[in-house]
Amino acid sequence: MMKAFIVDRYGSSDNVRAAEMPDPEVRENDILVQVHAAGVNLLDSKIRNGEFRQILPYRLPVILGNDVAGVVVRVGSRVRRFKPGDEVYARPDKDRIGAFAEFISIREDDLALKPEQLAMEEAASIPLVGLTAWQALIEIGNLRKGQKVLIHAGSGGVGTIAIQLAKHVAATVATTTSAANADLVKRLGADVVIDYRKDDFEKLLDGYDVVLNSLDSKTLRKSLRVLRPGGKLISISGPPDPAFAREIGSRILEPVMRVLSYRIRRAAKRRHVSYSFLFMRANGEQLREITDLINSGSYTQSLTGSSRSSQPKRLWLTLRKGTQKARSSSR
Repeated sequence: MMKAFIVDRYGSSDNVRAAEMPDPEVRENDILVQVHAAGVNLLDSKIRNGEFRQILPYRLPVILGNDVAGVVVRVGSRVRRFKPGDEVYARPDKDRIGAFAEFISIREDDLALKPEQLAMEEAASIPLVGLTAWQALIEIGNLRKGQKVLIHAGSGGVGTIAIQLAKHVAATVATTTSAANADLVKRLGADVVIDYRKDDFEKLLDGYDVVLNSLDSKTLRKSLRVLRPGGKLISISGPPDPAFAREIGSRILEPVMRVLSYRIRRAAKRRHVSYSFLFMRANGEQLREITDLINSGSYTQSLTGSSRSSQPKRLWLTLRKGTQKARSSSR
C-alpha cells in the first residue's frame, strides 16, 4: 500500500484527502516511478469538481495529479529505453493519472528523461503545459519561421512555454497579459505585448497565421478577426469540436460537441480560417523534444508558486486564487 491524495466524491477541495491506496500495477510496457514532485494544475481542480465526467469518466476514488517527476524503480519486461535509477518526468495518459502519490505506473511511450539542469520540482511543472504548447503550435498550428502567432495569457503556464517555443521556430509573437507581467513576457521573447485591461487586441493585430486561445468565448470570437485567410484558431478552453469526440472514440458525444462548437466553426468558415479544440494528450516523444530544448538553454523556467504536498488544502487554495501553475514536492 502507498500514501496518496484522492477524490472519492466530486466537489470542493474538502473532498481531497490523504488515504492508503494499492500500489500501482506494472504491466509489460509500464515503468514504476517513485514520485519526487508533482505539478498542480487547474485541470486537477476541474477533475475534482467533476467538470470532465463526460469525457474523463474516472472510477472513484481516483488519485489526482497530471504532472510528475521522479525516479524509476522498476520496469516492465518489454521496456527498453529506461532503467531503475533514471530521473524522469511525464504527463501520464489521461486514463492513468495519479501523480499525487508515492508511486505511479506510466507507459514507456509517455515518459522522458528529466532535463539535466532542472530540479524535480521544476521538471514537474513542465509536461502538461509544455505538451499543450507543442501540440497547439507545432502539431496543429504547424508554426514556421516568419509566421505570426498570437498567444493569449502569455504569462500563464501554457503561455510562458508557448512564447519561447514560438520564438525557437523564429515566429513573430504577440501576446496578451497584464501590465504587471509585461516585462516577464518580453524577457521570454514576445515581440508585441498587449495590455488586455487597456487595449483591444483585435484592433491592433492583423494578418496572423495562428492564434492560441486559453480564455473565454468572447476572446475566442474576437480572435477570428486577427487571422489571415487560411489561418488557424486553436483553443484549449473550448468549445470541444466533433474531431475531439472522434479522437476519444465517443460517437455519443460527437453530435453534442458538434452543437457546442457550431457557432465558432461557422464563424471561422465565414472568415476562411479553421477552428480546432485541443485537449492535450500524453506523448513521450514530444516531451523528449522539449527536454532537448531545455538542455540546450532555449527555455527559461517560470514557476508561480509552490506548496508542500503534505498540505493538499493549501494547494487547492492556490488554485482558487487563480495561480496558473503551482508545484509540490513529496520528499
